[in-house]
Amino acid sequence: IFLLLIFFMLTSNLVIPSGLPVNLPTSKPPTEIPPPAKVHLTISSGLEYFINDRKVLVENLEAELKKELNPEENVVVLHIDESVDVKYFVEAAGIAASLGAKLSIATLPETK
Repeated sequence: IFLLLIFFMLTSNLVIPSGLPVNLPTSKPPTEIPPPAKVHLTISSGLEYFINDRKVLVENLEAELKKELNPEENVVVLHIDESVDVKYFVEAAGIAASLGAKLSIATLPETK
């Protein structure tokens, strides 16, 4: 079990977050690695929405997410700028969850 924990800790640090440059909040490192993600949803500090680096209107967010999700790997990674109000985060997460997607939140590791 200890070797598995070390393996997960080492590989989680090697994952390079993709998406547009936003100021991500920090968090403690995860204890396990989420499954490979295919859909990245970004909300910039200017409240611009992007799906896999493609700008979309908030009105079309649900339809665009539905197009991008596939049944095998329906994971959405949320890249939300730390200055964005939580109501926009909840709205985007709710849309993804209503489509049956598993959610993962992109953060930066805490610095000591």
